[in-house]
Amino acid sequence: MAHLKFGTPTNEYYEMVRSKTAPGQPIDLIPTVRPYDDPGVEQVYYRFRKIYSTIVHKTHMVFNLDDAQLQRFEELFIQPEWLQTPHRVGYDQKLSANPFVAFEQIPPRSRYRFLLDNVLYSIGTFIQGPVCKGQIALNVIDDHFWVMFMDPDHDLSIQYPGFLKLYSDKLRMPIEQGSNQQIVSTLTDEYGKAAVEFYRARQDYYASHNYAGLGYEFIWKGNRASDAPVLTIYRHFDSASVHKGVLGNLPKTIWVLDYPLLERIYYALVAGFDVYGTAGHHLALRLYMDALRVEGESSFLNFLPPENRQELMQSWYIGVELKKMHYYPSTLPAKIPFATGEPKREFMEYLVNKHLLPATEIMFDPINYLSAGVAYPRMPEKYATRDDYLRAFTSLFQPGTPFFSLFNEHNANLAYVRIRLKNGKDIAGSIVINRWHDNVAFLLNEDGRLNPAKDSADFIPGLIGSYPNYFIDVREEDLPDFFDLLGNFKSSPQSMERLAKYGINRADDRLWDAYDWFQQRFYEDEPVRGGLFDLNRYYYNAQ
Repeated sequence: MAHLKFGTPTNEYYEMVRSKTAPGQPIDLIPTVRPYDDPGVEQVYYRFRKIYSTIVHKTHMVFNLDDAQLQRFEELFIQPEWLQTPHRVGYDQKLSANPFVAFEQIPPRSRYRFLLDNVLYSIGTFIQGPVCKGQIALNVIDDHFWVMFMDPDHDLSIQYPGFLKLYSDKLRMPIEQGSNQQIVSTLTDEYGKAAVEFYRARQDYYASHNYAGLGYEFIWKGNRASDAPVLTIYRHFDSASVHKGVLGNLPKTIWVLDYPLLERIYYALVAGFDVYGTAGHHLALRLYMDALRVEGESSFLNFLPPENRQELMQSWYIGVELKKMHYYPSTLPAKIPFATGEPKREFMEYLVNKHLLPATEIMFDPINYLSAGVAYPRMPEKYATRDDYLRAFTSLFQPGTPFFSLFNEHNANLAYVRIRLKNGKDIAGSIVINRWHDNVAFLLNEDGRLNPAKDSADFIPGLIGSYPNYFIDVREEDLPDFFDLLGNFKSSPQSMERLAKYGINRADDRLWDAYDWFQQRFYEDEPVRGGLFDLNRYYYNAQ
């Protein structure tokens, strides 16, 4: 899935393929569904093939393969002593589908550090890849959450690789069944049950090795400016996007991933996923992801006071018995001396402000994040500066704003906004609707678990996501009327008529001019990671 870039100033991209022929000869592609499938030939050559097709953003995941990356490969995989004498492994389907067995000879520290070095790419292949397309696939996650990572020096699976070997059978994934799994075989939830057993063993293992509990030092702070020790994930109804840093206000849920969890997310949902597989294949992975999500959420809760953990978990799964989610609270004490009644917020504010590597430049979102005790700002009385415009968005995007109903009624959760300033320096931004789910525990009846009164939104400078649902074009002098419309919107002909001045319907003559402007602006802002937007999920009601 990677679009490889070799550190050149030109935007030329390559893909790595398996070939029957050696370099110097035309590539004879070995077509397999997965990168670890049996190639069917004795000798395999890994070749680079230039990409000539149009770059579209939804499949454009860039991996830099420059001199610095090659040096890092040397440090991670060549210099360290391996756990076993290096040897080839076979293509047995069950073996190759379990990275904890297939790559057992490689030190887990090296494998984990490689994933962390490239974690925005690794998680991006899951969030932006083919597995996260469609409502059913995406209702396994909340609309907005943050993700952090266990520090390698405190990850017990890194410190004690024998733990992974001991539980390798519980780390098996549905992908070992291939692409043709039948729906009836998912009824036993064999792999979900195994994942729960590993999760419980992990909880107990950490409790037995950390008598005093877990401190901030257990969270990876990053090692380089380019590292992404905290990620923000947004769900856009039937697609999703991932971003470095802590965007938006404090989310409902937060995950902490360690090596075995990050590896399984990547292997099950990227390397082993077949978009053309059977419904059983897709269903098995969707159910398996439920177990992985609970494990990631539990890992975060382990840092908080024991008396708050179950209460918080229950607030994330309203209407669901936690035992049905297989939640297994840890017996770890709280090492951190929390001083407020909001330990989740207190933890994140200390982490972002004092723990993360400053060179990563990760700081709280100045537009959307509200610190403890800070209320949503009042609407500006006039719009004289850029900060005035942004403050208006912050004020309007608190839970319950009437305008959200228009977006949610049509599953249009991502809008691009152009503000035409009189000085010619137009602002481009994204409105992201965060729909509140009482829980994300079930495959069906998502509408029955929504609470529109708690919906919120974020205004993100720049253009995010691959599938814009709506374009908005507003001039500086019209901002007071536009903001008044958002704050007092009603599903009435009068409001829709006012909206037509700013919102661009798919039948509007302005559509393609607007698309061209947003597309060009995206290329200017993201010259390497930019690609064509897909309008297949644009607001469908042509008027």
